[in-house]
Amino acid sequence: MTNNLKPNPLLEMQYQQLAEIAGCLWEKGWAERNAGNISLNITGLFTDESISKPAKLQSVNLDENYSALAGMSFLVTCTGSRMRDLARLPKENSVIIRISDNGSSYQLIPVADNKLETKPPTSELITHLGIHSLVAKRGTPEKVIIHTHATELIALTQHPGYKSAESLNHLLWGMHPETMIFVPGGIGFVPYTLPGSEAIAKLSIQCFEQHDIIVWEKHGVFAIGETVSDTFDKIDILCKSAKIYFMCRSAGFVPEGLSLSQLDELRTLTKKFSTQ
Repeated sequence: MTNNLKPNPLLEMQYQQLAEIAGCLWEKGWAERNAGNISLNITGLFTDESISKPAKLQSVNLDENYSALAGMSFLVTCTGSRMRDLARLPKENSVIIRISDNGSSYQLIPVADNKLETKPPTSELITHLGIHSLVAKRGTPEKVIIHTHATELIALTQHPGYKSAESLNHLLWGMHPETMIFVPGGIGFVPYTLPGSEAIAKLSIQCFEQHDIIVWEKHGVFAIGETVSDTFDKIDILCKSAKIYFMCRSAGFVPEGLSLSQLDELRTLTKKFSTQ
């Protein structure tokens, strides 16, 4: 007997937001084929009682214990799903998982009678869970993780001069004032590491201790935020700065960038806004 979630307006809203941003990622050209994945912490949006016709849920063991996420629920894109399909059919290209009470496994919760339970979550799940675990431990409000192949930022990491957080942020903050205002923490940098591996998950988690967005060398970016739109915006703003840089270079000149004193002035303004 299949488990189905009863109608839930709050959960439906999350699906709508997920679909909207998936469409943006596709239109930006950041989601070729099945590139990218998204996860949302939806804990509290439904309870066991909201699952009709309960039956034995499929359980999957985790290689690592995520005790900080015990009992939490997440909406996660399915492995192999395409953002262009997620934009049209969010339920058919995502799955809800619930972490066990001891943090050692998760259960797949189907949302309808359409074989969703046969689709596993993204192959980058361990990175997502590791980042969500970091957020849970520090008690900050981020609930969303987006991984996408942001072309402009990937291109920067192909340049030998931009293989560190310091060099990337110096460039990106300098191209446009909005970058400092809305991404004051800058971007973190993860040297090329095998995607989907425990090694890249650990390096990513370390980066997120200091940043809300990180770039994987020659691969893509991960960003965290309170909503799907907020998370997308961080990536979009940084890509705008990278695009300005490339446009200037294509026009035959090296962009001047904002001066250190101008950046300090913006940093002061950002701190003022954050305390209001």
